[in-house]
Amino acid sequence: MSSNIPQQQWTIHDSKSLYGVDSWGNDYFDIIDNGDLVIKNPLNPNHSALPFADIIKGLQEREMQMPVLLRIENILDHSISQINQTFRDVIDKVGYNNVYRGVYPIKVNQQAQIVEEIADFGDRYNHGLEVGSKAEMIAALSTLKNTDSLLICNGYKDQEFIELGLQATKLGFLCFFVIETPSELPIIIERSKALNVKPLIGVRIKMTSKVSGYWNSTSGDRSVFGLTTAQVIQVIDRLKEHNMLDCLKLLHCHLGSQIPNIRDIRGGVVEACRYYVDLSKEGAALEYIDLGGGLAVDYTGEKSNGGQSRNYSLNEYCEDIVEAIKETLDPENIAHPTIITESGRATVAYSSVLLFDILDVTKFEPVPSSQSKHIEHDLIDSMREIFEYLNPKRVQECYNDAHFYRDEVRELFKRGQIDLRTRSVAENLYLEILQKIKLVLDSMEKIPVDLENLPDSLADIYYGNFSLFQSLPDSWAIDQIFPIMPVHRLDEKPERKAIIADITCDCDGKIDSFIADQKIRPVLPLHEQKNNDEYYLGVFLVGAYQETLGDLHNLFGDTNVVSVKINPDNSYEFAKEIHGDSISDVLSYVEYNPKEMQLKFRNLVESAVKSGRITVKERQRMINTFNESMRGYTYYERDSKYAF
Repeated sequence: MSSNIPQQQWTIHDSKSLYGVDSWGNDYFDIIDNGDLVIKNPLNPNHSALPFADIIKGLQEREMQMPVLLRIENILDHSISQINQTFRDVIDKVGYNNVYRGVYPIKVNQQAQIVEEIADFGDRYNHGLEVGSKAEMIAALSTLKNTDSLLICNGYKDQEFIELGLQATKLGFLCFFVIETPSELPIIIERSKALNVKPLIGVRIKMTSKVSGYWNSTSGDRSVFGLTTAQVIQVIDRLKEHNMLDCLKLLHCHLGSQIPNIRDIRGGVVEACRYYVDLSKEGAALEYIDLGGGLAVDYTGEKSNGGQSRNYSLNEYCEDIVEAIKETLDPENIAHPTIITESGRATVAYSSVLLFDILDVTKFEPVPSSQSKHIEHDLIDSMREIFEYLNPKRVQECYNDAHFYRDEVRELFKRGQIDLRTRSVAENLYLEILQKIKLVLDSMEKIPVDLENLPDSLADIYYGNFSLFQSLPDSWAIDQIFPIMPVHRLDEKPERKAIIADITCDCDGKIDSFIADQKIRPVLPLHEQKNNDEYYLGVFLVGAYQETLGDLHNLFGDTNVVSVKINPDNSYEFAKEIHGDSISDVLSYVEYNPKEMQLKFRNLVESAVKSGRITVKERQRMINTFNESMRGYTYYERDSKYAF
């Protein structure tokens, strides 16, 4: 991993290559000459960029502690513009006789700020929303103002859900009920007649096309959602019985989530179009085709068909969809439908970055120790002798011997035959031998198989001020890869290799899969912490799902959230600030009553005063500390402010 470049020859271009900024960053991020990572304004890419260092300084001035979820409004705006404009350009290019309408699935990130900004930024494109529950429907109705934008209702729908949608139709919204199961249709028919509202209906078909990738369980015959061909026919016949077939306006299919291979997309679109053709021939008044989600985010930057990458550009994605629909429908003389996609992940992923500081580092290196004045155990002597014959030809032997002697010492310690100090000397010698072996391996052309992973096994542990389970749950739950890198000092060579542990008391609270040199690696190159200076890392592409899925492991709550906006004159502003959960907040989430807790603690310390264990002054100090802590941040808080 770029380990052969001397420190004095390291450049920012080496950092770009190592951390893959140009590969996964979608041209939103860059490194400038002083080693700072910066945010480029996508609407003015040739203008000055905003350094993360400036943002962190601004956070400190506002007394916003790490960790912080940073949202970048310009990137969200650009993501919406990019997909709408690319579809428009492709439609013009191939002569497609209709338009594109995007919708954002609220479930991908349900935070009010995100949904409101998408509705605002998407207004000029009539960009709509997709909802899958009554709560999401209410959020959409209170946010969406443009009645030319689509409102797509997926998921299981009861009477109340359907009435909300019918009322939205009365208000002038293009609100579509996508039938997921046949049991929904009778409710739609009954309530629409009762309210005298003509509903807009869609059917979700169960695709047989099976896509590749991490999230492919939403496609194929065994997908959870969608109607079988027999059920589709039942819906058509039922609508005919009620003289409502003209309400069936939309065909919906979900090709899959995070689809890495463009061939799967084109094949799925063709299959969906065959349904569209035959439903039209059945008399359905179809005008819309909704292809669901699937537009992938290249988390690894590999540009491959691997599960966390993608082998196509946005332009190719749009072209394949538009061309496949046109080429399938034209021979059947069927009018081109309005194209809908529900791109959520690709819309919001790039716009959010988790920033956190490193609190501590554990190194697997020997500590300085003096030669014992006492006669040492024979095993210790044997370990010291390894240094005498440690060379490339005997490196495997030395490794085996070090393991053997170390394990023997541990066994004797368990039987009480050697003391703790002797074991400490042995453990220290063992680490010293492994570090020497690592240096020998650097000079060898062919490394023994058993020793190939030795350098990685000696990697440091960098302890980050964040909760994996709260801020990056997919990293823990499904081994999702997120790009991680320092946001400063990138003009220096990162000399250490590390894994990252979070602040929770859980062995699973660690990250040990990273993108480096455009490959998935078990360790991440990082810089040595120096002079107790702050060291800041960023986790990128976290805008999709992470906020919604996060849990309260160890009662670490939501982080501070800051939204920044880069202005046309290259100035920037903190557009929004949301303080993270206090301890009182998270306790209330798990059914504690903070006021009752304060009263109980007050009674506890008052009892201690009566028994003479503490003074009244100590009592008051304890109560103040308790109450202040209840109001405090759930994460590690610095006692003093450090300059960046």
